[in-house]
Amino acid sequence: MKKAKIAVAYSGGLDTSVIIKWLMNKYNADIITVTGNLGQKKELNGLDKKAYATGAKKVFIKDLTHEFVYEYIFPALKAGALYEQAYPLATALGRPLLAKSLVEVAQMEKATMVAHGCTGKGNDQVRFEVAIAALAPELKVIAPLRVWEFKSREEEILYAKKHNIPVAATVNSPYSIDENIWGTAIECGVLEDPMIEPPPDAYQHTVSPEEAPDSPTLVAINFKEGIPVGLDGKKLDGVELINRLNDIGAKNAIGRIDLVENRLVGIKSREVYEAPAATILYFAHTELERLTLDKAVFHYKYHVAQEYANLIYNGLWFSPLKQALDAFVDETQKSVTGMVKVKLFKGNVTVAGRSSPYSLYDSELATYTNKDKFDHNASEGFIKIYGL
Repeated sequence: MKKAKIAVAYSGGLDTSVIIKWLMNKYNADIITVTGNLGQKKELNGLDKKAYATGAKKVFIKDLTHEFVYEYIFPALKAGALYEQAYPLATALGRPLLAKSLVEVAQMEKATMVAHGCTGKGNDQVRFEVAIAALAPELKVIAPLRVWEFKSREEEILYAKKHNIPVAATVNSPYSIDENIWGTAIECGVLEDPMIEPPPDAYQHTVSPEEAPDSPTLVAINFKEGIPVGLDGKKLDGVELINRLNDIGAKNAIGRIDLVENRLVGIKSREVYEAPAATILYFAHTELERLTLDKAVFHYKYHVAQEYANLIYNGLWFSPLKQALDAFVDETQKSVTGMVKVKLFKGNVTVAGRSSPYSLYDSELATYTNKDKFDHNASEGFIKIYGL
């Protein structure tokens, strides 16, 4: 009798490392691991050896960074999607792509089951399972963290030690870290108390404002139809551009986010994020839209941005609504071309200049000098009718 095959979304972290051994024992199945490289800085070299050493029969590590940037990050950026007006959705944006990759490998390897390492009270379980159901409803999904015997990460660490599973987490440093090119999410440990300021070791990339340079850094960001295409006049691929802004921003303490957010499952969660490039690009993109979009579109797009952010956060990337909202967003971005100069200083991003061939700013209407061409006399009638 042939063994069952289970494709596992594998990060090499504590949960997914323990999952391999646990599934092997529980289902007597061959385990195939699927890892997506979304541009994370943590070392992927050696991850295949670690998976094999833990018991995997086959290991797939796929470089998805370019697809992630152009097919997931940039659509969200163009939409202005910030969950609860703060979180740039780095983890949430990566999940549908990882689910898609997991499904592709499962179908290629003729696996009948897939598994993930998401908790039973988190958002990611919904994102993975809804995406899998949309793409391959015939696949059975296993969520070990919802059913297994471990009640804490400390118990998982002890299990890993017992079975010689190499993991980075320790009882003294129990942070759960999820990283990709668009941002890093840090949770667990002392961060579960919203009264405790994140310890310095919680942050993985950014310096504190106190450690940042004492002089500001200026960066000019070039956009074409809502997509960043260059820095300081030099054309760059999206992946390189984001990596450069991550480095520049991290050195200037940009992108630290400490947020108590509303999870999809109905509880509040304290999350700490680092997203230097995302913070800079969202700010610059909005400033360019202020210059190039008319008032009605700019104001209405704010509502679309919130809907788009909720859609991503709630795991509905592969949905008709997302496609419909994309059509609206793409139409608004036709004029969002130009340059925004930003000043980065000790954790703050401010605008230092902006220009666009589609600018709706008219200095002769806005000025209070003798070059003013605005018809002040027209205002009296306007105010009377408006006041009615």
